[in-house]
Amino acid sequence: MIKSGKIIWVTLSLLITSFSLSGCSVNGEKTASFSLLYGTALFFSFVIPICYILTVKNKNPWIMLLFLCIITVNSGYLMLCLSKTLSFALWANRIAYFGSVFLPLCMLMSVLRLCNIKYKKNIAYLLFAVGILVFLIAASQGYSDIYYKSVSLSIQNGVSRLIKEYGPLHIIYLFYLLLHFVIMIAVMIYARVKGKLSSTLRAIFLITAVFINITVWLLEQLVNIDFELLSFSYITSEAFLLGLSLLIQENEKRIEAIMKDNSRNECPTFTEEEISYFKRGITELTKTEKIIFDYYILGHSTKEIREKMNITENTLKYHNKNIYGKLGVTSRKQLVLINEFIQK
Repeated sequence: MIKSGKIIWVTLSLLITSFSLSGCSVNGEKTASFSLLYGTALFFSFVIPICYILTVKNKNPWIMLLFLCIITVNSGYLMLCLSKTLSFALWANRIAYFGSVFLPLCMLMSVLRLCNIKYKKNIAYLLFAVGILVFLIAASQGYSDIYYKSVSLSIQNGVSRLIKEYGPLHIIYLFYLLLHFVIMIAVMIYARVKGKLSSTLRAIFLITAVFINITVWLLEQLVNIDFELLSFSYITSEAFLLGLSLLIQENEKRIEAIMKDNSRNECPTFTEEEISYFKRGITELTKTEKIIFDYYILGHSTKEIREKMNITENTLKYHNKNIYGKLGVTSRKQLVLINEFIQK
C-alpha cells in the first residue's frame, strides 16, 4: 500500500506543479506554456505504463489498452496545439478522438475485470463496434457537416485551436461517454453490494478514477477553457489504476505468505475478513461452480473432476478462475484449508 500510495501522490504532485508553473504565464508565453502542459501530460502517459509494466506481475490487458488510448489522446492534443494548418489540426483532432472514443471502453472493461464481473465476449465486440461507429462520425470533420457544421483554425499567441460549430450528430459522442460512465458506476455499485468488491479501499480507488474524468468532462462542457483538462485527468486515472493494481498485487502476496505459513502449521489461521468473504462467495457460486467446489472439498483430483463432469481442462480452468475470485483464494489448496478451518 505504501508503494502504490507514493506513486499516486508523487504523480499528482508533479502534475499540479507543472500545471501551476505553466498556467500563470503571460499571453506572450502561452505557446511555450501550453506546449509544456501537453508535453508533460504526454510524458506521464508513457511513464505510468512503464511503471505498470515493471511493477505489476499479473497485467490487465484492458488497462494496458487504456494506457495506449491515453498516449494517443495526449499525442493528438499536443499536435493540435502546435498545428499551423487546418488540415494538420483536423488530423490531430482525429487522433485525439480515436483515443478518446476507445478510452471509456477500455476503462469499462478494466472496471468489470477488477470487480470480478463476468461478461460475454459478444458484449465487448458490440461495444467495440459502437466505438468504431462513433469514431467514424467524429472523424468526418472536414468531409461532412454531420459532426461539425463548420470548423476553422484559430492561432492566438502561437496557440492553435479549432473553432467549431457543432453538427446534428455531435450529441452522439456525448451520449456515448455518458453511457459508459453510467455503466461503470452501476457496475461498481453492483460489485460492492454483491461482495465482489470486498475491499473499501479498492472501491475508493475505482470510484475516484471514474469520477475524476466525469467531473472534468462536465466542467469542460459548462466552462469555456482553452486547455483540454481531460489530458491531465486521464493521467490521474492512470495513477489510480496503477495504485489499485499494486494494491491487488500486494494483497495477493500477503495471501501467498499466509498460505506458506499455513502449510507449515497444523492449525492454519485466517482473518475474519477472509472467512467472511469466503462464506459470502460460496452463496454466489453457480450450480456448476458449486459442484466443482464440492468435488475439491471431497479431495477429488482435477483429472477425476474432468472425467465426472465431462469437461475439458480449459473449461475447468475457467471455472476455477471464477471460483477462486468469488471465494478470495488463489489455489485449490487454500480453498480446502479455509473450508477446513471454518468447519472446525
